[in-house]
Amino acid sequence: MFGSSPVTVVITSEADTWDIDASSCLGCGQFVDWDRMPDPDQEACIPQDILSKPLKELKKLAREGYWAVSRALRAQVYHQLIQQVACRLVTPDALVYRDVANRLFGKLSVSSHPLPEFLEACSMPTYCLNLEGVTALKKILICVGNLFPDITYSPILPSLVALLLHYSEDEAQCFENISRLIASNTPHTSYIDQSFLAHKASCMTFGDLANKHCPAAHKLIASTSENVFEVYSEWLSWLFHDLPFNYAIRIFDVYLLEGQKVLYRIALALLKQYKLSVTSAELEGTDIKADLQVFMQNIAEHVTVDKLLERAFGIRLFSRKEIWLLQMANRKALMERGITMVQRRQSFHLAVDMQNFSSSIVTAQEMRIIWSWIPERFSLFPPLMLFSTYEDGCSLQRFYTCCEGYEPTVLLIKTTEGEVCGAFLSSDWSERKKSGATPCFFGTGECFVFTVRPETERYEWVFIKKPELAKAMPRSRQRSPSPSPASLLSSSTDGHSTSSNHLTVPTPQRKGRLSPFLAIRHFLLPSKTASMFMSGSWEGIIIGGGGGQALSLDANLLWGHTEHCETFDNPPLCQENFKVQLLEVWGFQNT
Repeated sequence: MFGSSPVTVVITSEADTWDIDASSCLGCGQFVDWDRMPDPDQEACIPQDILSKPLKELKKLAREGYWAVSRALRAQVYHQLIQQVACRLVTPDALVYRDVANRLFGKLSVSSHPLPEFLEACSMPTYCLNLEGVTALKKILICVGNLFPDITYSPILPSLVALLLHYSEDEAQCFENISRLIASNTPHTSYIDQSFLAHKASCMTFGDLANKHCPAAHKLIASTSENVFEVYSEWLSWLFHDLPFNYAIRIFDVYLLEGQKVLYRIALALLKQYKLSVTSAELEGTDIKADLQVFMQNIAEHVTVDKLLERAFGIRLFSRKEIWLLQMANRKALMERGITMVQRRQSFHLAVDMQNFSSSIVTAQEMRIIWSWIPERFSLFPPLMLFSTYEDGCSLQRFYTCCEGYEPTVLLIKTTEGEVCGAFLSSDWSERKKSGATPCFFGTGECFVFTVRPETERYEWVFIKKPELAKAMPRSRQRSPSPSPASLLSSSTDGHSTSSNHLTVPTPQRKGRLSPFLAIRHFLLPSKTASMFMSGSWEGIIIGGGGGQALSLDANLLWGHTEHCETFDNPPLCQENFKVQLLEVWGFQNT
């Protein structure tokens, strides 16, 4: 991939000092092709105490592009910030690099050493590096492979090393800094995925976030690509391979201060911008992965880097811990598919094959749309019919018998008027038994309701679109009783909606078990009535509560009611009082 070039030995005196000087080019060194390197945005007087400012102020400065006014300043900031990263006790430093590089290379050409196996099929952007810089990049990656044998797959690593080299004194400093990012052990924070499992879990997490925060773009991609997951698998390449240097380096500025969460924000902003620039008609018959790549490469034609970052930080994501829980859940699902920590990169198809799908309520294409809405870790698995009134009869007892033990499930309803609606339900119906004789609400914020016919629309938990309404903070609460489904059903059929002030909170998890993503106990909610997801008793089932029920069904699964509810902020999903023609429940194979 690289041609051979002589290795230059650079000896840096320990007495050298790095005073911040806006006119200095010490921050870039000998690895840069100056003809390709963008000029600083502007020269400015830089306060000497800038690096001692509080973290919150540093984040603000990075977001505003303050580091871009001086190459020397950016170099100083990078080195100091990375030195403050909490990492493993034994982390290779600059001295280790000099020793290992001398032992590995000696007088031999760098080209005689193969790149580490974890870079197989990974792209190698060089940005504005000269030939010496490209050689240094290769040397550092080879030493990383030698000193970090646990890394099995890391496509982002070459880009990060290349970016750091633009602002490093020498190879050893660059190696020490990238080593600290690799060895970071800050809780719920990750800088660099180091296995195929971790990388794919990050891609799935981005897909989940795109599904929730970019519904228009997600719908566009789902309608033009048979494998949405493969499109989202390129999300890190958008940032650190396809974008031009002056965009990538501004992203790196904020990434060092804020970790991987900021990468999700910026990729979501790019996806939103892409949706603004294309239509479904334009994409018909187009390779959307290639089209997205071209869009990223020409991003300057669509949005400035300042405006891109402004839009990215306008996206209200959940807390870092909540996103970490989602990523851990995605890792678990991949492991259930046979992906391991030590596994090398492999080609495998994660999209659900709907060719053999058969339902009496929805078509294969309609089910594909529903499948594109559900969390990535469940959409890895093909649908499995658990219950059907056509085959199992209109029996609530049979409904529970067939559905208990499966989590999550998809409920589909077809009315006698031909309308089709349903719900994605995140929790096992057996959860209803935990409150004893008192019916309760349970489930998580991943639940949602939807319509298929006559219109296709999804209605998620209200706090997904407005996360600012709920503060993300762990809070121990006691389970409180919820209104019985019987009373809610009777009030609905009388034409009066019921608003309850009770909210069921799941019991605490056993020690050592991960808490579910979007569990309501993670949030300090302003209204208990806005988190009533699902409830079941022998009198009927309810989905969505607070000021009404999104869906409610009687004990015979024959009559139902739908209206606006606070949990999903949905309109009636079909005719308000309806008769059920068919009802199906679908689970997920191998879950």
